[in-house]
Amino acid sequence: MEVPLLQKQFSPGNLFSKVVLESKKLWFIAGPAIFTTICQYSIGAITQTFMGHVNAFELGTVAVANSVVTGFGYGLMLGMGSALETLCGQAFGGGRTHMLGVYMQRSWIILLTTALVLIPVYIFCPQILTLVGLDSEIAFSVGKFSVWMLPQLFAYALNFPIQKFLQAQSKVMVMAYVAAIVLALHVVLSWLVILKLKWGLVGAAVSLNLSWWLVVFGQLIYILVWKSDGAWSGFSWLAFSDLFGFVKLSLASAVMLCLQFWYLMVLIIIVGHLKNPLVPVDAMSICMNINGWDAMIGVGFNAAIRVRVSNELGAGNDKAAKFAVVVASATSIIIGLVIMTLVLTTRDEFPVLFTNDFEVAKAVSKLAILLAVTVILNSLQPVLSGVAVGAGWQALIAYINLACYYIVGLPAGLLLGFKLGFGAEGIWGGMIGGIALQAIVLIGITLSTNWKKEATEAKNRLSRWGGSAGGDG
Repeated sequence: MEVPLLQKQFSPGNLFSKVVLESKKLWFIAGPAIFTTICQYSIGAITQTFMGHVNAFELGTVAVANSVVTGFGYGLMLGMGSALETLCGQAFGGGRTHMLGVYMQRSWIILLTTALVLIPVYIFCPQILTLVGLDSEIAFSVGKFSVWMLPQLFAYALNFPIQKFLQAQSKVMVMAYVAAIVLALHVVLSWLVILKLKWGLVGAAVSLNLSWWLVVFGQLIYILVWKSDGAWSGFSWLAFSDLFGFVKLSLASAVMLCLQFWYLMVLIIIVGHLKNPLVPVDAMSICMNINGWDAMIGVGFNAAIRVRVSNELGAGNDKAAKFAVVVASATSIIIGLVIMTLVLTTRDEFPVLFTNDFEVAKAVSKLAILLAVTVILNSLQPVLSGVAVGAGWQALIAYINLACYYIVGLPAGLLLGFKLGFGAEGIWGGMIGGIALQAIVLIGITLSTNWKKEATEAKNRLSRWGGSAGGDG
């Protein structure tokens, strides 16, 4: 009787049905997460587009502010909020749904405090930007705009914990609906205040701040008024317990994500120090723009695998967590191969969609090979990072990112680009080496993981940080 049972368990048909079922679970989260990310990414992009119809100087102000100042706040808040994915996901998987609201409140306390600490960065950013070589007139304008953008920073502090709270329960459709509605309102609002009323930078700040706060209020209404399924049972004093342990995990999450988030952003800054940098900077910007849109897919799979791994480990299902990693990795690699093929086959055609300059288009075509390699590496990397967050390995991955990206990849890029004279291709190629090394290390860690031990650690973490089976008081 046992032999037929084993044959059925490992038969191709049974394996196929398991893959299909797991794929449905992944796409149920990944699809809306990709859509939500695109909508929220588009909020800033649409504002910049409208500002481009005002004048080039104000467009530059908004672009630098979004990329550097608010981009810094966004990356830090998103990273610190990622700690919630480990705890909420494992608590939900372990049947301790009542703790999700407590964890979200703890994250609010930490992120709102972080936002207060970041206020001087926004206020004194003209001096900081001038110090790193930005034109003083632009730096002053960016500083003025950044002060107006402080409400957005506090919206980030509330938004990211809310999103992780909802993602842990796979309630991703509500996030997608809210993001779509706010994006539509943002288009109308931006047109009104920037073009119709001609408020300029003030109008841009009003539309961005209001839209991000609408995202927060829309999601909060769903949680507090409409539906929480026991995950929210009101404000609790438990939110103030064990904040130190929560801060440690939040900081580890922030360092892990920010080291990753800023790595390719540094690329354009470095290329800007080449001799005659205009063409390579423009070409690199186009490639990074394409890579950014491709990254939206990675963000969706990153969210999906974080939820799947944390939920299964919290429930003690170590084999299911391992299988989810395999399916997500295989799916993301297939998507990466498709996009890589598309980039390579259209390398002489797609540059003309972004520029009329022949030299820039030619440079983009040359860089397309490196873009294709980056695409395939970045298809797997978000999944592996998502596994790390789902399992609670943030501190370990932060060290790996630091070593691979900034001790190996960045110096290799500088050596190839400047010392050996390979220019933009050399800088990017060296930095790709850092991404490849990180992927190899993460693959090794994932393959050698004792998933049963991770499930036990998830149970211990919930008990240690207020996850006991009682109410939250």
